[in-house]
Amino acid sequence: MDRRDFLKTLAAAGALVSVKTSGMMDVMASTVPSAGNAAASDTADLAAIMNGEPAAMLEAAMKELGGIGRFVKKGDKIVIKPNIGWDRTPELAGNTNPDLITALIKMCQEAGAAEIKVFDHTCDNWSRCYDHSGIEAAVKKAGATMVYAHEQSSYQQVDIPNGKTLKSAQVHKAIIECDKWINVPVLKNHGGALMTCAMKNHMGIVWDRRAFHSRGLHQCIADICTYKPAVLHIVDAYRTVATNGPQGRSASDVVLTKALFASTDIVAVDTAAGKFFTQINKSINFDDIEHIPDGQKLGLGTMNLESINVKRVRL
Repeated sequence: MDRRDFLKTLAAAGALVSVKTSGMMDVMASTVPSAGNAAASDTADLAAIMNGEPAAMLEAAMKELGGIGRFVKKGDKIVIKPNIGWDRTPELAGNTNPDLITALIKMCQEAGAAEIKVFDHTCDNWSRCYDHSGIEAAVKKAGATMVYAHEQSSYQQVDIPNGKTLKSAQVHKAIIECDKWINVPVLKNHGGALMTCAMKNHMGIVWDRRAFHSRGLHQCIADICTYKPAVLHIVDAYRTVATNGPQGRSASDVVLTKALFASTDIVAVDTAAGKFFTQINKSINFDDIEHIPDGQKLGLGTMNLESINVKRVRL
């Protein structure tokens, strides 16, 4: 594909991408429709931020979404749920960027949160994941509480009445007991689900993830998202594991994409991030990421980005 055809492809797909080349040059285009394609308002339904550091992109996203005070009130008990599944350092992008978690904790504190807990049910050894991801140190330094999730006693059986396949699950008590929670996944490749993002990150709130794989991974991902929805979804796409996910094999699997997506609509944010991701890894067809339309069918949100107010900001 020559340069002209490549740019036409990006324009047609509506994708914002930082493409890894020998010179690590960034090629930027829009991921999602602009606000002009929906009824414009001061408050965005979805914010797509580009070309900044994690804290700066979070600040820009919150400005477009109406401020952290829209989601966190004084006295709230808040849970922040990043992806900490793998024994990987931040540079390898297997987990949510710790700088983003630090910035979000500070915002919640400024909004008056009475309590902030952070956890994930890891895939690799929990202590190594919490340590090597940099998230445990970031959480403690920021003055929040790191919660552990490696013992079954930390979970409680709950009903999922709106699930199509998954009708009950053991969910971490931190999610059950909090006033509100914020979902902060890292965008990356995944062998089974093809892409892991906001919806897929819910697998880290349950004890028995194996049931998802045996009963239909995509539908179970959508089903668990119907239980106590997060008030906000913030997708870390600062670095992206483009291939060999979900943990990546080496730095060669990682692309410096410098993006962040945020929305109250989990289907919309996964749609925007998914279209972004499938321009990074062109071997994956967006239409094959089945849990996103499954979520729309369950009424979790919309895949029609033209119908919502999207704000794009390049820092």
